Amino acid sequence: MMTCRNCQKEFLMPPHAIQHRCLVCHTVNTSIHGDGLQGQDQGRHRSISKLFKDGCNVIRQKQMPSDISSCSSSQEQHINKRALLCGVTYRKKKLRLKGPSNDVKNMKELLVKRFHFPNDQDHIRVLTEEERNPNSIPTKKNIEESLKWLVKDCKPGDSLVFYFSGHGLRQPDLIEDERDGYDETICPTDFIQEGMIPDNYINSTIVWPLKVGVTLHAIVDACHSGTILDLIYVYDREKRLTAFPETCRKKWSDNSPPSKNPLRKSTSGGMAICLSACGDDQMAADTSAFRGKGINGVMTYLLAKIIRENLHITYGDLLEKMQEEIEQIKIRRCHRLLGRFFRQSIIQGPLLSSSQQFEVFSRKFTL
Repeated sequence: MMTCRNCQKEFLMPPHAIQHRCLVCHTVNTSIHGDGLQGQDQGRHRSISKLFKDGCNVIRQKQMPSDISSCSSSQEQHINKRALLCGVTYRKKKLRLKGPSNDVKNMKELLVKRFHFPNDQDHIRVLTEEERNPNSIPTKKNIEESLKWLVKDCKPGDSLVFYFSGHGLRQPDLIEDERDGYDETICPTDFIQEGMIPDNYINSTIVWPLKVGVTLHAIVDACHSGTILDLIYVYDREKRLTAFPETCRKKWSDNSPPSKNPLRKSTSGGMAICLSACGDDQMAADTSAFRGKGINGVMTYLLAKIIRENLHITYGDLLEKMQEEIEQIKIRRCHRLLGRFFRQSIIQGPLLSSSQQFEVFSRKFTL
């Protein structure tokens, strides 16, 4: 309220108005920044202004978490966990294996319960001979198409996993891109008719497309699987053991193509890490040595067991513990079981390879 300085008539002054003409005597009354407000009315004006400002602040504060949540939700939509799990038993052939089906179940449980992968077909694709859908049988065609699905439209933040349990073989390297003169391969269920899937194909299909911020883990429980992804660095555990511990906590060997015109083996900025059951010249084992667990691949069973027992384990400690477990099994079962357990007494040891070097005893293992 404001009082006319001429006729003393009271009237309402519009908020923030500087001048107002009296409707009775037509005198122009002036108020600058509330100077014309008197006593209680002036205080009321300030209260209204304060209430207006506080109201705006409350509205902003209520909106901010929603905006932040919306932004965070939008970013989370770009983070994807996707896995391809292949278990090949070759059940209609003389080369039959009994462990891969159990291995796939073990690995899927680990992904869902420990690493929080969504338990649906959009995020975990399973290929085994137990599946009813013909597209879910681990044939060469289905594995190759599923490898493409695994990396399709990958985005920064994505975590991808390729798991294979089955037979692995070697064949002569005809293009001279292998340091040992052999290409490593995995064997689909129809490999006798359709052929094997070589490391060069796997590399070009799931390693090349990895963009910056995308991480792929390959876990391969098969014979001759050491460099099955053709990654250019191989962690050499033996070098670390024979050198000075304080200076050799990481030792990586060069596995890049030795040819004059080498094939591309790198990612598109992302990172690929491979854990293999054994070296390229070794054989992996299925065993019933784990009581009450049926037939299992040694590497898969130990990997899952150790990770469940050590939630924050590093890559280096994981490799060490897996090797220790294998040594303990050898001691316990000794002469009677060695031939059956290690297939002609060939001893396997887990192997780590990567598209980038990293400190294996500092980096936590996560999928």
